[in-house]
Amino acid sequence: MSFPLLLSPLDLGFAVLPNRTVMGSMHTNLEEAEGGLERLGVFYAERVRGGVALIVTGGFAPNEEGAMFPGSAKMTTIEEADAHKVVTNAVHEEGGRICLQILHAGRYRYGGGAVGPSAIRSPINPFKPTALDEEGIEKQISDFVSTAKLAQDAGYDGIEIMGSEGYFINQFIAARTNRRDDAWGGVFENRIRLPVELMTRVRAAVGERFILIFRLSVLDLVEGGSSWDEVVRLGRAIEAAGATMINTGIGWHEARIPTIAAMVPRAAFAWATGRLRRKLGLPVIASNRINDPSVAEAVLSKGEADMVSLARPLLADAEFVRKAAEGRANEINTCIACNQACLDHTFEMKEASCLVNPRACHETELHYRPTDLPKEIAVVGAGPAGLSFAVVAAERGHRVTLFEAASKIGGQLNLAIKIPGKSELGETLRYFRGRLEMTEVRLCLETRVGADRLVAGSFDHIVVATGVAPRIPEIEGIDHAKALGYREVLQGAEVGNAVAIIGAGGIGFDIATLLSDPGDDADRDVAAFMRTWGIDMSGGARAGLIESVVRESPRRVYLLQRKPTKLGNDLGRTTGWVHRSILQRRGVRMLNGVGYRKIDDAGLHIVVAGEERVLEVDTVVICAGQEPCRELADRLAGQRVHLIGGAEGAAGLDAKRAIEQGCRLAARLPGSTT
Repeated sequence: MSFPLLLSPLDLGFAVLPNRTVMGSMHTNLEEAEGGLERLGVFYAERVRGGVALIVTGGFAPNEEGAMFPGSAKMTTIEEADAHKVVTNAVHEEGGRICLQILHAGRYRYGGGAVGPSAIRSPINPFKPTALDEEGIEKQISDFVSTAKLAQDAGYDGIEIMGSEGYFINQFIAARTNRRDDAWGGVFENRIRLPVELMTRVRAAVGERFILIFRLSVLDLVEGGSSWDEVVRLGRAIEAAGATMINTGIGWHEARIPTIAAMVPRAAFAWATGRLRRKLGLPVIASNRINDPSVAEAVLSKGEADMVSLARPLLADAEFVRKAAEGRANEINTCIACNQACLDHTFEMKEASCLVNPRACHETELHYRPTDLPKEIAVVGAGPAGLSFAVVAAERGHRVTLFEAASKIGGQLNLAIKIPGKSELGETLRYFRGRLEMTEVRLCLETRVGADRLVAGSFDHIVVATGVAPRIPEIEGIDHAKALGYREVLQGAEVGNAVAIIGAGGIGFDIATLLSDPGDDADRDVAAFMRTWGIDMSGGARAGLIESVVRESPRRVYLLQRKPTKLGNDLGRTTGWVHRSILQRRGVRMLNGVGYRKIDDAGLHIVVAGEERVLEVDTVVICAGQEPCRELADRLAGQRVHLIGGAEGAAGLDAKRAIEQGCRLAARLPGSTT
């Protein structure tokens, strides 16, 4: 498939971008790490070699009060700007262009010292901001201008000013957070005075031949956000103030609507960008869940944008654009929008990476170098751990034989893919199938290999990736006909109209999502998604909010947890709330602090807060954790055996850990050229 629009150049007047792709801003926490700027330079340079036309960095604050937290990244001095030359030089040496994002947190600053238009605390931050006076507002504008000039001196080709997602500038724009009654608040013209003044002065300071992007919120998705008419008026004012491009943002961080998670359809919000584009005369960038070149091409062909922003997709595959250009789109390692290693890591103050590509942000220390000592390696188990090891080891030049007892690769990914909202995992399986073929891994399906055969095969290394088995809790009646394991459910076992799920970890939530699914196709169909979450596509509702259309579960479902803590506490930081919200909206009953007594014809007998209860259910689904399958490894004494994935440890197992373990083991096997 060809992508003529995606790969066509874009003339900015003073510069020509080679195609229509932008690597959107994503904070990686390398910005604050020791030696992090050098690593960022390597990280971005690899994406330039992969074909991306323009890069936007993670956010850097224009002053201390605008930083996300004390000590977070900012650009306020000549010394700080000079340190960035290692980034800009790395990008320019590869022929690329890069913009610094200037991000002022406003009331989202964590740790005290926040400022904003009004002293109104965010519902997701315990720290209340101080309302700025006239002098304070002037300081903020001057600091933005100063940082823009410093970015230019550091060698950046432009800047992006973060004016969306509920940050400082957005807080001035929206009546939700701007309660002022002076010249900086009240009527809409006063509320947009700050971004317009800021843009005008930045353009005057940096000159005409400098890329100036404004990230504008086209859908606030919060009460008191901007109306559609106000969005258009702001866009036109920003264009008149000298912007080169407008990048569109969707939703505030405090909005209770998912915008980038896996259950959001691909390119779900491009229609909103397209509506704004038709009102303006400058290039407009679409973002959010554009993870495939065919999706990007469709967005451009429908006139919904002039460029597409790819942030997480370029974590997943640095060569996304090059592969598309060379007719190798089927080789792209697709972003599955899980957020587990990127955004979740960022909010947990860990270095970001990618579930499907553990090298992301670790390019300086995780190398897949060709080996000068090829080894014969057996891998047992073609789940995510075994697959990742096999393809990296074979890519390095080792001779790999992969044994799998099932008739297809994937292990538990084949079960997870059946959960509504997790269809993107199919792309991961597609990628691994292609990599196995390209790296000439010898794949032996429907082969339950034993220790004797492995020993007789004279393998130099044996990698055991045999996964996990469901843990069976000690509950009276666990063998009752009502009791089913989660695997049986995912393999099509009949489930009744009333269901109790024992265990509220990730698998329990997945099973609850599957069994409560009303069949509304909200994870695949854009219009259905908008109805389900209450998003107006007509432009008539302020901030894009209308009443949601909630379809309840076709079953009566109980999700139960032994621990007294809130259900879903261990789910991902950025997506856990979405999973809880989906189940709550469908009417799933969630109980914590549950003791399990027995399963019998009457249902599931439990005790909650000292009270004995009987849940009259037809089916009890067991999602009580997993145990490692290590029997094979135990029979391989004296061999060079490596355990990865679930075989190494079942506690806290997920695809992120499994894939990373496989990649890192394959990378560190002896015999690599330097």
